[in-house]
Amino acid sequence: MSERRVVAAAVQMSSTVDKQENLRTAERLIRAAVLEGGAELVALPELWSCHGLESVYRENAEPVPGPTTEFLSRLARGLRIYLLGGSILEGEPGAERLHNTSTLFAPSGELVAIYRKIHLFDVKVGDREYLESAGMAPGREIVAAKAAGTVLGLTVCYDLRFPELYRILALRGAEVLLVPAAFTLQTGKDHWELLLRARAVENQAYVVAPAQWGRKQDGRWTYGRSMIVDPWGTVLSTCPDRDGYALATLDFEYLERFRREFPALANRRPETYAWE
Repeated sequence: MSERRVVAAAVQMSSTVDKQENLRTAERLIRAAVLEGGAELVALPELWSCHGLESVYRENAEPVPGPTTEFLSRLARGLRIYLLGGSILEGEPGAERLHNTSTLFAPSGELVAIYRKIHLFDVKVGDREYLESAGMAPGREIVAAKAAGTVLGLTVCYDLRFPELYRILALRGAEVLLVPAAFTLQTGKDHWELLLRARAVENQAYVVAPAQWGRKQDGRWTYGRSMIVDPWGTVLSTCPDRDGYALATLDFEYLERFRREFPALANRRPETYAWE
C-alpha cells in the first residue's frame, strides 16, 4: 500500500445458516483477494456469518468482541490487511433484539471501529413484507474511521437510501464509503448500481460495496453484483453471480485533484439549508 493508493476488494458470498461453513468460505475468499489480487483493504458483505433464515438469528448472535470478531482479527493480522467484517448479528444469544453490526480491523488485528446499522429495512417489496426492526435495534452513531491511509465511512445496506448519512460522512473526511449489503433481487436489479453511483458522485468518494448473492434458505433471492465505484460514478469492478470479489485500486491523489478541480463539496451553501 502506497501512501495515497490502496487496492480494495469487495467480497461476494451466498451465506447460509451454517456459521462454520460461512467462516471457511469467507477465509478462502479473503485469502484469494489478498494472495491472488493483492488486496490491502478487504470488505465482507452484510450478515456474512449467518444469513437467510431469521428464525436462527438469535441463536447465532454474538457479543462484540466475540468469537467471530476474533476470527476476523486473526485474519487481518495474519494477512496484514485492513478488514471490514461486513456485518454480523451482535447480541447475547436469545436476546430480544440484536444489532446488525459492522466491524473494522487494522493490519495489527486491532478492532478500530464498530458501526451498528442505523436504518432498518421495514418495507414491502412485491408480495413480501420485511420487518427488520422486529428483531433488530437501530444504531445511533455515525462512524468514520481513519484507516488505510484515508478515512472510511461505515454504513450497511438499507442505509444506502439515506443520502444524509453519506453527506455527513463525506464532511467528516470520508474518501471511501463502505456499503456491505444483502439487497433483495427485486430492488437490486433496479436500484443497487444506481444508488451506489449516486452516493459516489454526490459525495465525490469511492464506494466499496460487497454483497450477498443467490437464493437463501427462506426462499428469498439476493442480488449480488458486488462493486467498486470511483468518485466520477464509474464502476471500476463488478463481481459476477458467484462467490468471488470485485477488485480495484483506489487512487486518493486522483480523488484529491478531482475534489480540488470540481469543488462540489466546497461549493455547498449550508447557511441556506433548513430541515422542517
